[in-house]
This record gives sequence, C-alpha cells and structure tokens, in this order.
Amino acid sequence: MAKKTFVEIQKQIEQLQKEAEEVRQQEANEVLGRIKEAIAVYGFTASDLGFARASTKSAAPSRGRGSIGRKSAKNAPASALAKYRDQDGNVWSGRGPRPAWFKAALTAGKVPEDLLVQ
Repeated sequence: MAKKTFVEIQKQIEQLQKEAEEVRQQEANEVLGRIKEAIAVYGFTASDLGFARASTKSAAPSRGRGSIGRKSAKNAPASALAKYRDQDGNVWSGRGPRPAWFKAALTAGKVPEDLLVQ
C-alpha cells in the first residue's frame, strides 16, 4: 500500500470541495424551487417570512393570491414578527387584541406555549 503524497491529498481535497459545492448548489436550487412554490400556493409575503420591507412607500397591505383568510398578519408592521402560529398558518405577534383563531385554539384546550413559533 503506497502512501499518498501531500500534493495528491490536496488534489483530492480540491476535487471533493468542487463536488460538494456542486451538490450544495443542486440541493439549494431544489429547496428554492419548493420555497417559491409554497409562496405561490399560500401567498406568503416578505412580512410573513420575517423579512423587513425594503421600502415603505406604499402603505397598502399586500393582496397576493393567497391573502384571503390571512387577516391576522395583513396589517402587522414588518417589525412585528410572528410569535404565535397555528397549523393553518395564522400568525400573531403577541401584540394587540388576541385574534379569533388564537382564542379558539385556547378554548379548544391549547395553551399559548403550544402555539409559539419555533
């Protein structure tokens, strides 16, 4: 069994790093595709995803395809990140009056800790 030289090992490392980057890029593209599909299907906004708005020129809330039934996050400022979320995607920052979906979950036996965003 012949020992590998330092140069041979360095070449192997370079090849593995190149291969790893190609695999990472392929996986990232697949994940990005799933994210874009979910955004299109559910009408998520940048605010829903926890991103601050780049510009505050328009005060009108987003009216994306999936915005129907998503009343809880529609008028929330970008700085009010979701603290609570239910299985239907309703979110609440924990500020202001409790939304109906949150009250209903508590009535159904949930505790606030069950609804915390992870």
